[in-house]
Amino acid sequence: MTLSTLGCVGMWSLVVALPAVQADFNAPRADATLPYALTTIGFMIGGIIVGRWADRFGILPPLAGGTILMSLGYVLTASAPSLLVFAVVSGVTIGLGGAASFAPLVADASLWFDRHRGLAISLATVGSSLAGVVWPPIIQHFIAAVGWRQTHIGIGLFCLATMLPLSLVLLRRPVFHKATLEAASTGSTYQAIGLAPSVTQGLLGFAGLCCCVAMSMPQVHLVAYCGDLGYGTARGAEMLAVMLGFGVASRLIFGWVLNFIGGLPTLLLGSAMQAIALALYLPFNGLVSLYVISAIFGLAQGGIVPSYAVIIRELFPAQEAGLRVSLAISVTLAGMALGGWLAGAIYDWTGSYAAALVNGIAWNIMNMAIAVWLLHRRTLPRRSAASRQQILSA
Repeated sequence: MTLSTLGCVGMWSLVVALPAVQADFNAPRADATLPYALTTIGFMIGGIIVGRWADRFGILPPLAGGTILMSLGYVLTASAPSLLVFAVVSGVTIGLGGAASFAPLVADASLWFDRHRGLAISLATVGSSLAGVVWPPIIQHFIAAVGWRQTHIGIGLFCLATMLPLSLVLLRRPVFHKATLEAASTGSTYQAIGLAPSVTQGLLGFAGLCCCVAMSMPQVHLVAYCGDLGYGTARGAEMLAVMLGFGVASRLIFGWVLNFIGGLPTLLLGSAMQAIALALYLPFNGLVSLYVISAIFGLAQGGIVPSYAVIIRELFPAQEAGLRVSLAISVTLAGMALGGWLAGAIYDWTGSYAAALVNGIAWNIMNMAIAVWLLHRRTLPRRSAASRQQILSA
C-alpha cells in the first residue's frame, strides 16, 4: 500500500498541476490535459508489460527499474521547453515507470490470498486512492510556493529515495502448492461463463474503459472546475483529496462486499452508484455541495477497479494472474486518459462541463450493460446443470 501510494503520484500530480501547466504554456484546456492522457496511457502499457514480466521474474525487478525511470522523468519534465515535450516525456517516463506501482502490485497481492481475496485485493488497490489523498494538497502547496517545475524535481528525488528501499519487501515470491496449481489450471472461462477466454478478457477490458471514462471527468477536472467557478484551485485540490479519501473507505467496504457476492455483482453495484453520483454534479455547483458530492462520488466508485481483479481470479488460472489482472486494470487507465481528454475537448467546445458530465454518464451506462450481460451468461451454466439434474431425477 505504501509503495503504491508513492508510485501512483503520477496519476494525480498532473491533475493538480493542470491549471499551472496550462497557464505556463498558454494552451487550451484540452491540450493541457495531454500530459495526463499520455501519462495514463503509459501507465496502461507499462502495467501490461510489467504484469507479464512479474509472471516470469517476480515483481521486484520491474518495480525497481520503473521507480528509477519515473523519478528520472519528474526531473526531466521540469525543464520541458514546450507542452508537447512535457507530455511525451511524462508518458514515456512517469507513465511507464510508475505503472509497476499499480496493477502489477495488485496482481502480486492477489497471489498471496485464497480466503478473503476480495478484501486483500481491495486493500492492495487502496494505495492508488491514498495517493490522491496525500499528494494533491502537498503538490498544490509547493506549486503555489515554488512553481510546478521545482515541485516536479522534488517529487522525483523523494520517490527515488523512499521507493527503492521499500521495494525490497517484495524480494520474496509467492509459492503455490501443487494442489492449488492443479486446481487453478483446470479453470475454464468457457465452462464458467460460456465464452472463450479472449472474448471474456476483451469484454472486461471494454467495460473497464467505459467505467473509467465516466470516472475520469470529476477526478481529472475537479481542480480546474473549481477554478472556473471562482472557488480557487486550492479548494479543488481539497475536494479531490476528500473524494479519494472517501474512495479509500469505499475500497475497504467493497472489499467485504466482494467476499460476499463476488466480482460481477460488485461491478454492477459500483457502476450504478457511480452513475448516480456523477449525475449529482449536474444540478449542484455550490461550494458545500461540491464537497458533499465529491465525498459521495468517492464512496460510489471505490469498488469498481478491485472488482475486475476479483473477476479475473474467479475465471482464469492463477499462473496467468500477473498478465490478465494487469491487462484488465491497465485498460481502465485508457478510459481515464480518454475520459480526461474528452471532458476537456467538450469543455472547449461548449464552454461548460455539463455536456462532459452527460457524456460520462452515457459511458457508465454501457459499462453497466456489459456487467448485466456477463452476469446473465454466468447463470446459464448453472441453469443448464439444474435442468439436467431435474431431467435425471424425473
